[in-house]
Amino acid sequence: MTTPSGEPGGVTEAEWSAAVEAVRGLAPGPDGDEIQLVCHVNPDGDALGSMLGFALGMRRLGFTRVRATFPGEFELPVPYQNLPGLDLLVPQDEAYARPAIVLIFDVAAVSRLGDLRRLLAAPCVIVLDHHASNTRFGGVHLVDPRAAATSMMVDGLLGRLGVPLDAQIAECLYVALATDTGSFKFELTTPAVHELAARLVATGIRPGDISRRIFDTRPFGAMKLAGEVLGRACLDPTAAGGRGMVWTYATLADLDRFDQRPYVLDALIDPVRSVAEADVAVLVKQAAENEWGVSLRSKGAVDVSKVAVALGGGGHRLAAGFTGYGTPGEVVAQVRALLDQSLTFST
Repeated sequence: MTTPSGEPGGVTEAEWSAAVEAVRGLAPGPDGDEIQLVCHVNPDGDALGSMLGFALGMRRLGFTRVRATFPGEFELPVPYQNLPGLDLLVPQDEAYARPAIVLIFDVAAVSRLGDLRRLLAAPCVIVLDHHASNTRFGGVHLVDPRAAATSMMVDGLLGRLGVPLDAQIAECLYVALATDTGSFKFELTTPAVHELAARLVATGIRPGDISRRIFDTRPFGAMKLAGEVLGRACLDPTAAGGRGMVWTYATLADLDRFDQRPYVLDALIDPVRSVAEADVAVLVKQAAENEWGVSLRSKGAVDVSKVAVALGGGGHRLAAGFTGYGTPGEVVAQVRALLDQSLTFST
């Protein structure tokens, strides 16, 4: 199955059936099968919300040996520290050693699993994702690049398993859906997205409270940090075939100076991408000495996923990322060199 652009897309009925059969073949209860759920390193709202929403769904089916985790440091961004299902979340070292099944959420490539890639040796591995750059690792693939969020794949699987939505599952999936659609304003916000959001809200969750917690609540230090990072932004109007690129960076020293955690930097890509003179926005965030997490955004003229994949990352046409090395200027120079090769249409 392909999307109108020719990219692989959609999930076949055979794939849905294989996933349903695999889950229904598990033994529930305190002596039942061990079920391990995994999302990507530095998890965002879609990764955590999708994983925890499904974990709660498995609990509704009577499975008690369910654990959820992610690779790397066991730290949750503050906006997600009130998600339902957090009692099912464990550090990576406490993941089941030999689970009967592994379900992986919002992960496009094995590199995003870190040390947890060992779990790919499980008898059954199901991957739920919506990235066009997904490498089709694992056994059963519920991957649809046309879906706005991985939570849409979770909703599809829970529905086929006969799990009714309750307020706790709905809150997790709503957080996932809202974060990956940018509060329902990005390109993939289709009628199906709003239909799912309506069903989630109908369970009694409070979208206003959730949105304030996720999008509109930041420490005062984070606001001061944002002012400094945005103040050093640079505009290159000749990049991307004259469509323009704007970029900025944040260092570990910046975080220390304002006593902030790395998650506060993630939101800064949105004001950067709002610059009228640039199609492409780049946010470079220091992770270690000479190592940077790079977020890319496009308004449409550039397929930034092609840039990210060429540099070892992945993502979507309008939103992607990768890990860069060197100085911020050297990392951005690599991006700039690839932009003209990734033009898709005129704006």
